[in-house]
Amino acid sequence: MCSSTTRRQLLQHAALGLLPVAGPVMAAQPLSFPRDFGAHGDFKTEWWYLTGSLQTGQSSAQSFGFQITFFRSRVDAASDSTSHFAAKQLVFAHTALTDLGRQQLWHDQRIARVGFGLVDAAADDTHITLRDWTLRRTGAVSQSTYTSHVAARDFTLDLNFKQTQPLLLQGDAGLSRKGPSPAHFSRYYTQPHLAVQGQLQYRNQSLPVQGQAWLDHEWSDALLDKDAVGWDWIGMNLQDGSTLTAFRLRRRDGSTLWSGGSLRMRGQPSHSFANGEVRMTPGRSWLSPATGGRYPVEWQVDLPGARYTVRARLDNQELDSRNSTGSVYWEGLSALHDAQGQVIGSGYLEMTGYVGALVL
Repeated sequence: MCSSTTRRQLLQHAALGLLPVAGPVMAAQPLSFPRDFGAHGDFKTEWWYLTGSLQTGQSSAQSFGFQITFFRSRVDAASDSTSHFAAKQLVFAHTALTDLGRQQLWHDQRIARVGFGLVDAAADDTHITLRDWTLRRTGAVSQSTYTSHVAARDFTLDLNFKQTQPLLLQGDAGLSRKGPSPAHFSRYYTQPHLAVQGQLQYRNQSLPVQGQAWLDHEWSDALLDKDAVGWDWIGMNLQDGSTLTAFRLRRRDGSTLWSGGSLRMRGQPSHSFANGEVRMTPGRSWLSPATGGRYPVEWQVDLPGARYTVRARLDNQELDSRNSTGSVYWEGLSALHDAQGQVIGSGYLEMTGYVGALVL
């Protein structure tokens, strides 16, 4: 007879589409859309992550980077409670605006328990509500449109995102390994090269903006190996329409525990990188005066047959989210350079675990 813990794990694996097979490998059922656009409440951690660049299009054009991330977290301590007030699921969100002209970063965060019609993450499609912060998907699976409203302390974003390329399933058909043990994985897909239009309320102005964005949706029950303190990750939209993802899980001494990612050349199938094929080497670093964290703000990224350099567009893009997720991390707009030093793409660099180990 299975223990209650084992039974729960089996139910979770079944719900996620992971079934035990011979040996230590897990076989994954294909992701199914639009269902997998929605929330997966049986699993511990989940996020919908939107980043990109915006331009005002005025004669004196202004350029910005932005981040909008909604998280859902299962609270196991409340799983047996029958109270309507029990916090069985939490939704929290981060947003940030990088003003490249003024070399400033603004950010805000929120957190609340699911319930009472004010906070929710729908299971059948992307529809997340955190009071007046929202993210919603509509349209056919191959023609997704996302809308988001986020009213932060120092700015407000009202943005529409239109799909321009097919969904990108990361890893092995959407099963992304995150460590030496097959127990550490996520289900993971990307919507790259989203076309963005909308309004930015900022510094007492209402600015029409347009640009390009990237969306990741990822969920997991066991993301981090015990030896991993954090990760380094890039998601880059290339100017020729290609898409590059690269990441590494990092040990406390800075060495790489696990690496992966993908490269999809425009109009071609995606190629996923095996562990060890992606090498991320830190370069110039920046020391945060607020937290004491030291972050590499330049990286050399080596792939089979190719070398790139990633450079932050602004050094200080550190976010202190200790009032929601409990962590401090660096996440910011960055440029992708080829081996000759030419800018060939733009996207976001994320670094976690530099101010204490990341806990999920």
